[in-house]
Amino acid sequence: MTRAPTALLVLALLLAILAGGLLWYTGDRLPGGRPAEIGVADIGGPFALTDQNGLRRTDKDFRGRYVLLYFGYTYCPDVCPTTLGVMSDALAKLGTRSSRIVPVFVTIDPERDTPAALKKYLAAFGPNFVGLTGSLADVTSVAHEYRVYFAKQKLDGGGYALDHSSVIYLLGPDGKLAKFYDEAITPDRLAKDLNTIL
Repeated sequence: MTRAPTALLVLALLLAILAGGLLWYTGDRLPGGRPAEIGVADIGGPFALTDQNGLRRTDKDFRGRYVLLYFGYTYCPDVCPTTLGVMSDALAKLGTRSSRIVPVFVTIDPERDTPAALKKYLAAFGPNFVGLTGSLADVTSVAHEYRVYFAKQKLDGGGYALDHSSVIYLLGPDGKLAKFYDEAITPDRLAKDLNTIL
């Protein structure tokens, strides 16, 4: 995985949030006494994919709880297992409060990441992880909604890897983007932030 796409994605997300007004705050009033309005960044959207148990899951299944959402693939040699480990460790630090958060892993490699493959892979990170896969068209559509970059790279001797952005999205109980974290986030920092939000 290259760092350039991640840096570009983070910059794009920041610009989208700033443009949408998510981080724009001027107190509770604008000049002239009008209430301040906060816009919403155009990131995310509805989805319908298949989980690691072969069940159809939609974004509506997670309403009422926070979602830590990450896009990656099971053959990823470094950043994916590291990031999922960060998510798992952070949730463990929250204790029983972690029940309000669902960790969700969406594959960008549905060709190899079947429900069975996701189930085996995610078992290493904890029983609460939800893995999602589907057709390449469905996965690409969801990735596009979240501004996720990924591209297949051929490997010497055959096979392939995937370059991809590495961002953890935090969705609120309403299913809308609340925050995002880049690959530099640590379990302690993530747990502290989530604890404050909860």
